[in-house]
Amino acid sequence: MNACLPDIRSAVRIDCQGLGSLIAAIRRRGYQVIGPHLQDGAISYGPIQEIEDLPIGWTAEQGPAFYRLQRRSDSAMFQYAAGPKSLKDFIHPSEIRLFSAVREEGAFRILPNSDPAPRYAFLGVRACELAAAGIQDRVLLEGRYSDPIYRARRGNSIIIAVQCSAPSEVCFCTSMGTGPRAEAGFDLALTELIGPGSHEFVVEVGTQLGAELLSEIEFSDASPDLRNQAQAATQAAAASIQRRLDTNGLREVLRDNFDHPHWDDVAQRCLACGNCTQVCPTCFCVNVEDSTDVAGQTAERWRRWDSCYSLAFTYIHGGSVRVSTKSRYRQWLTHKLSYWHDQFASSGCVGCGRCIAWCPAGIDLTQEVAAIRAATNQTEGTK
Repeated sequence: MNACLPDIRSAVRIDCQGLGSLIAAIRRRGYQVIGPHLQDGAISYGPIQEIEDLPIGWTAEQGPAFYRLQRRSDSAMFQYAAGPKSLKDFIHPSEIRLFSAVREEGAFRILPNSDPAPRYAFLGVRACELAAAGIQDRVLLEGRYSDPIYRARRGNSIIIAVQCSAPSEVCFCTSMGTGPRAEAGFDLALTELIGPGSHEFVVEVGTQLGAELLSEIEFSDASPDLRNQAQAATQAAAASIQRRLDTNGLREVLRDNFDHPHWDDVAQRCLACGNCTQVCPTCFCVNVEDSTDVAGQTAERWRRWDSCYSLAFTYIHGGSVRVSTKSRYRQWLTHKLSYWHDQFASSGCVGCGRCIAWCPAGIDLTQEVAAIRAATNQTEGTK
């Protein structure tokens, strides 16, 4: 344990043993550590008890409708791109009981869900995910109505970010200005550096809580050379990202092409399965469902994720507003990249690429936008 408390925005060095000690220190404070581990053929977020639970020596290859685990030749723990789960799965959970009701003497007594918000410490959070959490904050905290479930879970969490140095083929965070380097929004941020005979981390301190956590483990000052290596790692990651989304005037391009024939082309490929909304770290739509037991003595109200791809999502008075797959895909894409600006003063996309990798039809929103933009430019050029 160090007697000194590192300054906020300072950078220190820890080794693998130090990372294990950091996980233990967080758990001693009563937090459940949620970090990357191997699950269902993917590197996904889940409970972490010790450093051995991390995906040591694993990475993943990603592409449109493609995700495959791959073995590395080293013992890296964080050299992979974003997996199927994000912070949304834990802070804005896929389902949660709002309340239950019990019949007593002919009347129902309401029993609110009084379970305390879990204390999560998220390890391995990427810059794109931090940006996504910031977007969800604007939607669920800073608007006219604040979601108490989200507020409690968000405020009860620790963020240990990891500076991304291994983006995948589907990443386009550089186009959205959301990565690969995290500049804020974290308590601590790690950069993993592996060299001949060395495996260490440069740790940036983001908050007072982060500094207090570091004070409970062994660390040393990060040398200028080590800090330069950490900076170079994320610069190299940014330079390696090839996928692009041209955001110049994009909200107007999509808004003005509501009846573009390319929407029909996408609809022939789209399965309307909603995978993209489930893995998207910013999609927030929910539905509320009630259920009762057969005897009519108890009832429960649950909140569950919903999707604009669901036919019932726009059900109003006997029918759905968006019946066709074309209309539902168009709603998702134009809301995410155009109308979101009107509602929340930002794009709803952070360039993580999850919607591309986990779409079973391999639909790539960057290509669909480029097709609409190209056709629009061609039309304007002939006027």
